[in-house]
Parts: sequence; C-alpha cells; structure tokens
Amino acid sequence: MGARGVEQPSGSDNQTTGATGPAARPNREVDSATMKIVVCIKQVPDSWAEKSLSPSDHTLDRGSVDAVMNEIDEYAVEEALRLKEANGGEVVVLSMGPSQATDTIRKALSMGADAGVHVVDDALHGSDAVATSLAIAKAVEGRDADIVMFGSESTDARMSVVPAMVAERLGLPQLTFASAVAVDGGTVRINRVTEYGYDVVEGTLPAVVSVVEKINEPRYPSFKGIMAAKKKKVETVDLAALGLSPDQVGLSAAWSVVEEAAARPPKAKGTIVSDEGNGGMAIADFLSAQKFI
Repeated sequence: MGARGVEQPSGSDNQTTGATGPAARPNREVDSATMKIVVCIKQVPDSWAEKSLSPSDHTLDRGSVDAVMNEIDEYAVEEALRLKEANGGEVVVLSMGPSQATDTIRKALSMGADAGVHVVDDALHGSDAVATSLAIAKAVEGRDADIVMFGSESTDARMSVVPAMVAERLGLPQLTFASAVAVDGGTVRINRVTEYGYDVVEGTLPAVVSVVEKINEPRYPSFKGIMAAKKKKVETVDLAALGLSPDQVGLSAAWSVVEEAAARPPKAKGTIVSDEGNGGMAIADFLSAQKFI
C-alpha cells in the first residue's frame, strides 16, 4: 500500500548531538526467546479533567487532577506483550515521574509486563523533552534492550519527540509512528503511518520503536494479573544512580519556561433574541453586525 524504505540510525555523530550512549551499535542477531523489550510509559493527568498551572512555577499542577497511564502508552505495552507472547522474551516497563507514578507501573505489570523501573527524583520536576530524553536514555543504558518501545506521544504534551531524542542519545535506529511491528532475527520492520497510507520501514536491532493509537486493542488487567503484579519487582532509580546531576534536568535546565499565566476568562453571555413577530429581522441584524452576512 505504501512505499518501502529504511530509516538510518540516528546517532551518527555523538559528539555534536550530545548522545549519552555509544555510537550506533553493531547489528546483532536476536534470539527471540530471550528478546528484551523496554517499554517507556508515562503517568499523565486524566485528559478529561480540567487542568491548571501551579502558581509557584507555572508547571502543570498534577496533584489537582486524577492521574492515569498515558493512553497511547497502553498500546505500546500491549504491542510489547504480543511480541513476547509470539516469540518469547521479557518485557520491562520504565517510567519517569513522581512517587505516585508507581500506580502506572503496577498497571502495566498487571497487564503482563515482567518487571518495572521507576526513575524518581525531586530534581526531575519541570524537566522538558530534552532533559526527559537524557534521563530515560541513561536509565535504558546497560539493560541490553533489543527494542525500546514508546507510545508516539503523551496526552499532556503532544510533542512526539522523546522517542527520537532517546534514539539519538543511544545511537540507535528509530522507527516511529508504527501501526504494525514485526521482528525477524536481527531486523525489526514496521508500517510507518503517513498522510497517504504507510511506508514499510526496516531497522536493525537494537532499535527504538514508537507506536500509534489503534495499532492494537490493549487488554484489561485480569484479577490474576493484578494479584501477580504485587509480587513483581520494581526497581527505583534516582539521578545519582543514573550518573546525572540536578543541574542537567528539571525546570532550571529547561530550554523554555512559562513566565506568566492567567486564567481563561469566563465565557461571555450570549445574545438572546425574543421572537415577537420580528425574530427573523432581529437575527439578521445581529448577524450583519457581526459581519457574518
């Protein structure tokens, strides 16, 4: 249906890109029975809730609304589990966030993931995409992941850049916006969504993959899965363990900040037209005054 192509490894020049990992790693054959997939997930405010900014630093006030797993990340977890069920291997979920993000990790574990990693440190508060990708890349390093999988975007930021940034930092091929994923030996192949359909894109493992909504139908955690999740290991990692200093992340290191914010003004009361035989003329006069007619 679409053209065929190959995305090249993105980390071709670590010195100029600020990559934290090695240059593009050599291709490796992957034994599917031991394939390891690290799925990066995020806890976000409920997309249906009314959101506000914190008056102290104008960052999103996450404590004022219910927190849930980023919806598109559920598709990433499901896709990783399907690859594991078809081929064998291990699925590890990784989340960067405050202490309550453990709830999101546990949900992914109850879906069937094998273990979790929680990157948590007060200094991470206010991190932008650049700092977030740095922390995630550091957390992924050394875990021998064959695939690092993401949802294509988060519902609280909608930037779609963190997967590409992590790929760059790790020196790995990036295969983004996947509507289908398949692994064959040392090759991963996706259908990459485009405006005209999709491209078939191949990359060598290890690689970074991001998936789009509707790639699959995420499963609901079963009672058995919820009980089993309580016994699964969740590793806690702070900045020191990642080899990072507080001045590399957080609001102070962000490339942009919100200097000032104001509440949206209330919606103005509309004009009521009473029909006393002249309703049509009154509506026409109103539309004319607004230059609609």
